[in-house]
Amino acid sequence: MSETVKMPALGESVTEGTVTRWLKSVGDTVEVDEPLLEVSTDKVDTEIPSPVAGTIEQILVQEDEDAEVGADLVVIGDGSGSGAADSGDSGAEAPAEEAPAEEPAAESSQGEDLASDETAAPSTDTPASEEKPAAGGSGEGQEVTMPALGESVTEGTVTRWLKSVGDTVEVDEPLLEVSTDKVDTEIPSPVAGTVIEIRVQEDEDAEVGAVLAIVGDSSGSAPAAAPAAPAPEAKVEEKAPEPAAEEKPAAAPAPKETPAPAPEKAPAAPAAPAAPAPQADASVSGAESSGYVTPLVRKMAAEAGIDLSTVSGTGLGGRIRKQDVQKAIDAQAQQQAAPAASAPAGAPATAAAPVEVSPLRGTEEKMTRIRKVTAKRMMESLHSMAQLTTAVEVDMTRVAKLRGRAKDSFAQREGAKLTFLPFIMQAAVEALKTYPKLNATIDGETIRYGASENIGMAADTERGLVVPVIKNSGDLNLAGLARQIGDLGARAKGNKLTPDDLQGATFTITNTGSGGALWDTPIVPDPQVGILGCGTIVKRPAVVQNAEGDDSIAIRSMMYLFLSYDHRLVDGGDAARFLTHMKKRLEEGAFESDLGL
Repeated sequence: MSETVKMPALGESVTEGTVTRWLKSVGDTVEVDEPLLEVSTDKVDTEIPSPVAGTIEQILVQEDEDAEVGADLVVIGDGSGSGAADSGDSGAEAPAEEAPAEEPAAESSQGEDLASDETAAPSTDTPASEEKPAAGGSGEGQEVTMPALGESVTEGTVTRWLKSVGDTVEVDEPLLEVSTDKVDTEIPSPVAGTVIEIRVQEDEDAEVGAVLAIVGDSSGSAPAAAPAAPAPEAKVEEKAPEPAAEEKPAAAPAPKETPAPAPEKAPAAPAAPAAPAPQADASVSGAESSGYVTPLVRKMAAEAGIDLSTVSGTGLGGRIRKQDVQKAIDAQAQQQAAPAASAPAGAPATAAAPVEVSPLRGTEEKMTRIRKVTAKRMMESLHSMAQLTTAVEVDMTRVAKLRGRAKDSFAQREGAKLTFLPFIMQAAVEALKTYPKLNATIDGETIRYGASENIGMAADTERGLVVPVIKNSGDLNLAGLARQIGDLGARAKGNKLTPDDLQGATFTITNTGSGGALWDTPIVPDPQVGILGCGTIVKRPAVVQNAEGDDSIAIRSMMYLFLSYDHRLVDGGDAARFLTHMKKRLEEGAFESDLGL
């Protein structure tokens, strides 16, 4: 029998996804867990791997088309039901054993149809296949269910299975990855055994408590049929804009793991005309001949002008990962900086570096779902509150000196990096205790003041902006805040936050100064009534007063603090008092006892 791969659940409140790119075409072979296509949602751009091994018989949703959760995407079988057997659809590279000799007519148009006609109807009388058990099993064993994913979260999206049917798994070994609108997280196996059945496919939604998989002993699992030899790696870009000529040479010999050559396929190689590649992908075309490259890696390389054919992959099978591209970017930056560093002091000024031109210049693209959701929430917040911003200027010179004296010993003693943020956060927490209006919420005509200070810490990550929460910040000292900031920041960048890490903030701090901004007007996240922004710290002349009251000009480390607030509850006077309290606390710099000085 053939297996139909469906659009998996894609996250809370997400009902559909867009097929952005097919990595396989009709007639191609695919292994279990081998990337099959790319799907985009408002939450994430992700790959969907194949749940079974076999041959692509029919593609049901084309690139740039939307598909609802649960919709059929592709049919995978043993190849006898392939559209290539009926009309020559994209089957030029199919292995020899998957092209029946009694259907030679299908081969005549393989070369011309490599990048088109994927929707030709397949034969419906597909013979029985041993692929089916790879997605199912006997159903005996321990049920693995969708766990509770945090407050108010009722469902999650299976973004990636880390194990496939037939694989063994240990207790607490990661089994799959799940995404919600709050966090991406791994779900470990509650038992040891063999994966007998996968109930929820990648990119499908599942409610809390729903059965995701069955894990039991190996006797309950029907092993998948021997995997067909993989199609040549150069074919993963079947519908990508790379020249077809780059794909064809791999069709002449048999697939690399198949000893017998593929008759009837080799003559089709020269028949495909080369199509010019768009300039935006020029930097990645060379890498496609050596293996699949994810969209994130491809975009990352294109934006940095990195030729992926020159990058050595450290992933499985030599696959290029984002860490490899980042290493190449760093090396490129060092090479560019070297000539400037070695130039003699008296050398004439050189010409400015060439302007980096983004590949997006002059193009257009669909707004991603995550941008749509962000836009919607920001507009709702602005329209549901009376928001405005107040700012003060703070002299951070004493804090800067204290930090410079203590940061090394602090790191050794506390195991955390001492940045400016713990100082600012401690001052904010103390101000919230004194002025609780900024730590309150509005519930109809009732004002609810928080019993604890739970500080949301805005963090910029590759996935986008996330706001992990430091719970009960008012009970922590400077060292405790520094440890929490370091831990949550590292887990945010490593995509290791749990749903509970992102829940329950009563006040938020955003450090826009880390990007060099002097000040900003951040939007208050509903249902909070305040958000504090920190500008960059810069040295500049300022008027200072000595003990005798005489004024002088000195070089000081200055910073802006800006507070956006909901004017329905917080008045300008409240905001000014809150900021002035913080300003006084930071400028006096009385943190010696916290630093062990």
